[in-house]
Amino acid sequence: MMKINYFGKTDVGLVRPNNEDTFLLKPDMGFCLVSDGMGGAAAGELASQIFTETALEIFSADRDQSENRTVEKVKKTFRSAHERILKYVEGNPHHQGMGCTAELVAFHEQGFVIGHIGDSRIYRIRNGQFKQLTKDHSLIQDQIDQGLITPTEAKNHSLRNVILRAVGINESLALDILMGKTYAGDLFLLCSDGLTDMIDDPLIGQVLYSDITLSQKTEKLVEMALSAGGKDNITVVLVEIL
Repeated sequence: MMKINYFGKTDVGLVRPNNEDTFLLKPDMGFCLVSDGMGGAAAGELASQIFTETALEIFSADRDQSENRTVEKVKKTFRSAHERILKYVEGNPHHQGMGCTAELVAFHEQGFVIGHIGDSRIYRIRNGQFKQLTKDHSLIQDQIDQGLITPTEAKNHSLRNVILRAVGINESLALDILMGKTYAGDLFLLCSDGLTDMIDDPLIGQVLYSDITLSQKTEKLVEMALSAGGKDNITVVLVEIL
C-alpha cells in the first residue's frame, strides 16, 4: 500500500449551538470520511454519527483492499447507513427529516474510490491543478446547470441550503461513485459546507498550495471560515499521498 498522511479538524462555528458534523480518519483501514448532519439538533448529530459508525463497522469487518472490494465497501456503507437512519426515524417519528450529507474516500492498491452524496465536497490538488471532484446535490447547483442563475448569484441565494440528495432522507438512495488512480503528491480535501459557504475556492486553493504542514493547512482553513463568520459547523480533512 502507498504511504498516506491524514489530518482532520471540526469546529462548531460561531452560530450553531452544537456540532452536527463528524469526521473519521482510519489510515490502518485506508479510508476517511466527513459527514454533515441535517434535521436539527440531536437528530442531525445522530444521523452523521450513524454514518460514521456504519463505515467503521463495514471497513473493520473486511480488510481486503482490492479495488473491487473497496468499491463494494463504500457502496455498502452508504446503503447500510441509509437503511439504519430510515429505520431509526420509523421508530422515532419526531426525528422525521433527519439525515446527513457524506463524503467517503477509500484507497486501494491502484487508486481511490469516492462515495458522495449531498453538498459537502471533495477537492484534489494534482500537478498544481486545484479541482472540485464532487458535484453538489443541491437545488442551486441544478439551477446553475440549467443556466437559470450564475455561480455568483448562487452565493447569497435564499434557497442555497436546499439539498436534493442525502443519506436517510428519501426511500431511494442516489449515490455518486468516483474512481481514479492516485499519484505521489496528490492532496485531497474533504469538507462540509461550513467551509465552502464561507471561503471561496481560490482562497482554499491558496492555503492548500502553501508550503506549510498538513495540520497547519487544516487549522488555517478552519480559522479562515471562523473569521468569515463561522455560520455553520466547519469540518476539514486533508489526505496527502506521499
